[in-house]
Amino acid sequence: MAPKKLSCLHSLLLPLLTLLLPQGGLPSWLLRKPEIHLRTSDPDFLAAVDSWFKVLLPKIYPWLYHNGGNIISIQVENEYGSYGACDSSYMRHLAGLFRALLGEKILLFTTDGPEGLQCGSLQGLYTTVDFGPADNMTKIFTLLRKYEPHGPLVNSEYYTGWLDYWGQNHSTRSVSAITKGLENMLELGASVNMYMFHGGTNFGYWNGADKKGRFLPITTSYDYDAPISEAGDPTPKLFALRNVISKFQEVPLGPLPPPSPKMMLGPLTLHLVGHLLAFLDLLCPHGPINSILPMTFEAVKQDHGFMLYRTYLTHTIFEPTPFWVPNNGVHDRAYVMVDGVFQGVLERNMRDKLFLMGKLGSKLDILLENMGRLSFGSNSSDFKGLLEPPILGHTVLTQWMMFPLKIDKLVKWWFPLQLLKRPHPQAPSGPTFYSKTFPIVGSAGDTFLYLPGWTKGQVWINGFNLGRYWTTRGPQQTLYVPRFLLFPKGALNKITLLELENVPLQPQVQFLDKPILNSTLHGLRIDSLSADTLSASEPMELSGH
Repeated sequence: MAPKKLSCLHSLLLPLLTLLLPQGGLPSWLLRKPEIHLRTSDPDFLAAVDSWFKVLLPKIYPWLYHNGGNIISIQVENEYGSYGACDSSYMRHLAGLFRALLGEKILLFTTDGPEGLQCGSLQGLYTTVDFGPADNMTKIFTLLRKYEPHGPLVNSEYYTGWLDYWGQNHSTRSVSAITKGLENMLELGASVNMYMFHGGTNFGYWNGADKKGRFLPITTSYDYDAPISEAGDPTPKLFALRNVISKFQEVPLGPLPPPSPKMMLGPLTLHLVGHLLAFLDLLCPHGPINSILPMTFEAVKQDHGFMLYRTYLTHTIFEPTPFWVPNNGVHDRAYVMVDGVFQGVLERNMRDKLFLMGKLGSKLDILLENMGRLSFGSNSSDFKGLLEPPILGHTVLTQWMMFPLKIDKLVKWWFPLQLLKRPHPQAPSGPTFYSKTFPIVGSAGDTFLYLPGWTKGQVWINGFNLGRYWTTRGPQQTLYVPRFLLFPKGALNKITLLELENVPLQPQVQFLDKPILNSTLHGLRIDSLSADTLSASEPMELSGH
């Protein structure tokens, strides 16, 4: 087949960049103004947008194509039509800001799913669409022509796979579906940008979440079933896509780089370091913030991670008594302790109450975990923490102390000192630290940390926050560990775990040479707060991200 001439936005085939702005979420400090309306013409939000882009865009300007650089187009907003605000004044403001700072020559464009084109597009900005393999491709492009009658057809996010949610099945898209969809689009002369072409990792606390029936946090792995895996390795999907592209455009000769070397190690038995509450003075060295009612993460400038809420019982509770937070006010997951003894979990949209007992003056601690902010669709601000005061029986609990926790600093700077003056830890109950030092005998390589029998928590390797694990919920069972995080032969490495719930009888971990991303615990008991909540294993509709 003779090569066809493709349009200039075909990002696979030209050494040029299409810059997507913004494409990484919004900073949590915006929510320190609780009444702010994000992604609208709210003056408070526009002031923050203007301040940011007036710094960023001038740095980009020298690299535009007509200035001798390799940026040929820039995206304005991202799938705004799916947000629900439909504020055309806001979109016009963005377009004017970009034009003022970048000039008239640069091609500005929008991208939306087919259902979002009406509110996401704007006259004067080139309109593109995004979708995965679709039987109704011609219908979608016909709809696109309604909003962009001239120029190339552009699928600016062709979904090669999909992201994973905790408790769902691992998402995959077949090689045949992906290659067939790509070939059909290229036959139409359309331009294609693949999302994702290379899988990634949500290290630390940086995963997002969706709201589709209920709150759905995204896993640490963003492997995405992409043509290039999370570890940077080529997959059969990559070779199949390369074959399709070769029918339309000459591809580079020569072999592709081989997969990176992988390493196995263990099992390693971890040692108990101590209960999280034992390190509260180090986790929050400036002491707590006091308030009659609980305050959100944003109100105390805690951007991510964990915060501890503490109060004391004002009377003795002799019988198991319902403990709950009204109006689905746990954002996102609460680990409840009475006098240091773990009582159970409250979870956003799912587990709505516990039953507690306690004496007058008993210490009630609630460790709140921010499981990731909403990153698609919802136009409501996603505040974190206790959004309502908890209720025990018929009593609204007041007089709270909030401890914003700096766990990463504790792991990186204090734990290496071994904390010799700390008392010997007792049997674990609830959020507890474990650790282990280990050497690498041979040469270091990429590896995958496997945590069999552990429940849920956070992992650090040599002080680097690797991310969340949730072994009992899945589907992800291993965490990707790039080799540059490991010290080579002759040095000791350290792994630290914060297990939030239950520790296995054998507190062991292993490093594997292959990932396990597809093991979901089915039959998970979910106490839903709403009738339209999805089941833990129900497949998700692929509707853009």
